[in-house]
Amino acid sequence: MSSVLRKLAHFPLPSGKAGRLERQDARQQDGGAVLLCIPASPPPSFLTYHASMSSSDSPRPFAHLHLHSHFSLLDSTIQIPNLVDQVKEMGMESVAITDHGNIFNAFQFVKAARSAGVRPIVGCEVYVAPGDHREKGAQGMGQKPYYHLVLLAENQQGYSNLTHLVSEAALEGFYYKPRISKELLSKYSEGLIGLSACLSGEVPQRLMQRDVPGARRVAEQYREILGPDNFFLEIQDHGSVDEEFVREGMKDLSRLTEIPLVATNDCHFHRPEDVFAHKILIGIGQNYKLSDLQQKYVYNGQFYVKSADEMYRLFEAFPGACERTAEIAARCHIEFDTSTYHLPSFPVPEGENESSFFRRIAREGLERRLSQPVERKTALEEYNARLEHEIQVIEEMGFPGYFLVVWDFIRHAKEEGVPVGPGRGSAAGSVVSYALGITDIDPMEYDLLFERFLNPERVSMPDIDIDFCQRGREDVIEYVRQRYGKESVCQIATFNILKAKSAIRDVGRVLEMQFGDVDRIAKLIPDDLGITIEQALRDSSELRELVEGDEDVAQVVETARKLEGLARHCGVHAAGVVIAPEPLANLIPLTRTSNEEVITQFDKDDVEALGLLKMDFLGLRTLTVIDDSLKSIRQAENPDLDLDTLTLDDPAVYELFAAGDTDGIFQFESSGMKEVLRKVQPQVFADLTALNALYRP
Repeated sequence: MSSVLRKLAHFPLPSGKAGRLERQDARQQDGGAVLLCIPASPPPSFLTYHASMSSSDSPRPFAHLHLHSHFSLLDSTIQIPNLVDQVKEMGMESVAITDHGNIFNAFQFVKAARSAGVRPIVGCEVYVAPGDHREKGAQGMGQKPYYHLVLLAENQQGYSNLTHLVSEAALEGFYYKPRISKELLSKYSEGLIGLSACLSGEVPQRLMQRDVPGARRVAEQYREILGPDNFFLEIQDHGSVDEEFVREGMKDLSRLTEIPLVATNDCHFHRPEDVFAHKILIGIGQNYKLSDLQQKYVYNGQFYVKSADEMYRLFEAFPGACERTAEIAARCHIEFDTSTYHLPSFPVPEGENESSFFRRIAREGLERRLSQPVERKTALEEYNARLEHEIQVIEEMGFPGYFLVVWDFIRHAKEEGVPVGPGRGSAAGSVVSYALGITDIDPMEYDLLFERFLNPERVSMPDIDIDFCQRGREDVIEYVRQRYGKESVCQIATFNILKAKSAIRDVGRVLEMQFGDVDRIAKLIPDDLGITIEQALRDSSELRELVEGDEDVAQVVETARKLEGLARHCGVHAAGVVIAPEPLANLIPLTRTSNEEVITQFDKDDVEALGLLKMDFLGLRTLTVIDDSLKSIRQAENPDLDLDTLTLDDPAVYELFAAGDTDGIFQFESSGMKEVLRKVQPQVFADLTALNALYRP
């Protein structure tokens, strides 16, 4: 037997419903219950699971209202496209996602579910502080730092309030977890439906402490906050003794308070057979080894997306608890508006509006540009005609304000001596960009197309990427914050995803394989961008042979295959900054990084899709090097040196390119590009542009 399989032989199997747990202890760890589960009998088989899915042609009404996607970072293996397909196959009309303390995936989820004909319910399992969420530290003898509560957005107002709650929790209430308070919930309660949550909810905790009056008081408090028809007592059955005790307590509490019961499953993976991959994911997140997980894994094999039939069988002693999930789901409906642009208002001189001011400074800018010599003596009328055409398109598309915003912060950067790149991407094809000083490239001279940048046949926000010297980038962003308000400007989230190689290495570490063995497997994954393990197995015969001949390798690869594509970490996008016309928390959810930096909870694609102004402020090392070099040359040799007057046809420069002597030259310094340069021997500037385009299509 292989070493990994020997370890697995001593690892407790997940308990099934048929195998009621003989013993389960509940302890507190970071405010949540830790379940140590000892199974009395094996779990249900894979075949039993699939039989339960197809046992009825017309599934009874049910919707999962307590479910975690992989944006409950390193705590769930559920991916949105797979989830939507799964619940649709099960015959469910609706499904909720209630990630821990965030709504990172709300836009993606709604989009995917709607396209599949499934009703999406945007929710969050929030953390509720026992007192003021802004106060850190202990708030009383024996007080937990937080309790769980499930919130579902019933309508647009509910979604807006949920956005405010998760933002406030992350920005002001973080203590171990992003926390709200009951007082804050009262402020933002309209349009929200609440469930009492899992064993870590305050009502279940009171019941487990045999404090029935306290449990009743808390339940009635939530009903008062959320409204008489908007709070429900949640019951779950993953096979634990504590859950059984709480279910009976909830039944009694429901009779006492007339607060209805609702049945949920705390879903963290798709199917029963995914439990081992989920264990390993927990190990990755908590830096555990397989041997640690025997005692520290807090789940069992029941935390999967169960069918309606399975849920009805589990809760047959609680009439109406399953049907009520579908009733709640039918109440929930939100939409994201992707047809409206949310552009900041640019302050213009008295007597002007954005369009008139934009037209004036564009025309004045072109006059200044044409007062300088240009290599191709194009008639002034041709420049003006092109400028007027672009101005008309920009005004018809509603983007004068966009150009004013960009013009303003680039002007500020140049006035403050922050080096700015001459132009990147399709924006260099615009005479307006050239006239405003946004770019320094004459598009008429190089026959660049405006329609590649803005096309009235395909209305979308302009996309201008601006390069700044690394040293000055943050100063420019701070200027924008001061200009439009700190609450209206922040950077954008990006999510580090478990990819094929990293998943292999992480799984191997948790399974306690030797580093050299794991490294050997990982190196058999090709370096192709975006390659999956499935593709690697198809393309690499050596990897296939290794998997087929070694059980340890097969275990690592199969587990990694289930984990690749999951979000591992939320960080700051390298360049993206969003600028809004009002406080961002009114429009999208916000969070805070470990460095205390405020960022969006949505990624750049979602931010742009929702019509927000996203700018890329790129900090370029090359500009810093050029700036330092110019300063040194001016100080030592030529105080009048002007970069803009340097010719583009210096033979000595092309000799360096032809020799591949391009260290430090942006986009020309890779070993592959150097080899191409030596083969092609560029002689003119057009050769360099062609090489750059062909090598980086």
